[in-house]
Amino acid sequence: MNNIKFDDLGLKESLLKAIKDMGFEEPSQIQAESIPVALEGHDIIGQAQTGTGKTAAFGCAIINNADFSGKKKSPKALILAPTRELAIQVNEELVRLGKHEKLSVLPIYGGQPIDRQIRALKNGVDIVVGTPGRVLDLIRRKSLPLNDIGFLVLDEADEMLNMGFIDDLEEIVKSLKTDRQTLLFSATMPPQIKKLARNYMKEDTKHIAIKKSSLTVSKIEQFYFEIKHRDRFETLCRVLDFDEPNAAIIFCKTKKGVDEVVEKMQARGYMVEGMHGDMSQNHRLQTLRKFKEGSLDFLVATDVAARGIDVESVTHVINYDLPQ
Repeated sequence: MNNIKFDDLGLKESLLKAIKDMGFEEPSQIQAESIPVALEGHDIIGQAQTGTGKTAAFGCAIINNADFSGKKKSPKALILAPTRELAIQVNEELVRLGKHEKLSVLPIYGGQPIDRQIRALKNGVDIVVGTPGRVLDLIRRKSLPLNDIGFLVLDEADEMLNMGFIDDLEEIVKSLKTDRQTLLFSATMPPQIKKLARNYMKEDTKHIAIKKSSLTVSKIEQFYFEIKHRDRFETLCRVLDFDEPNAAIIFCKTKKGVDEVVEKMQARGYMVEGMHGDMSQNHRLQTLRKFKEGSLDFLVATDVAARGIDVESVTHVINYDLPQ
């Protein structure tokens, strides 16, 4: 990136201080390319994957440009994410970025009492981060104020499409005022996402694509093992014992598979827990927190449950079943 610093991107001092507090000095490619464009007010389609720093990219643009003044707080930005876990992760990063602005960021998703979320919205928030289903529910109840939302972010748009949210997305976008800034991030650009962008984003939308060689994942080494099905668990244990990963996520295709692998690994003394959709939201969040803090070495999860999780300490990702 030619040693570009965050100081070079045109961000205000309070935001630069928050970035420094988070330990960042140089922006990633998606940040360096998209932040200046977003600060100019352009809509952006950013083709970037998890782990490239896109949360800070759109977070900096929103916090820098939105007007959060006024006695009565109302949402100025709406960020949509495919899963609860990603919504929570985005929320946490925005709180850190906006700490010197004293911004209030509200995560909303299913599995939580909706009445509590309605009360929080009535009390006033600056930014809403949510999953499409719950956001649309609140819009239909007229509990989510939309008049002041000047920023819309669609994060991991292709995953929201894969999870069947395309109709929800379209209804949400139609509900917002047209003179807004829209930032869409997606690892791939399937036809329905292109159509959504064409219909609801400005004509001068800027396209920013991170080349494969520039992605964070470019330094990953990949291996596969040809083994008999009955030997999978023993092979998994041998790999873990030989490599001694700092932290690893192990993906299983089914919820039952997650439970079985966790039970077997715990019986052998591994510090491991599982995460899948049948577990309560509180249980999943507690498990994710322990994994992030390092009290768990291994997380066994279904792909959907772990979608978008970004844990810096992870050194190994293992597909126990063939990836879909």
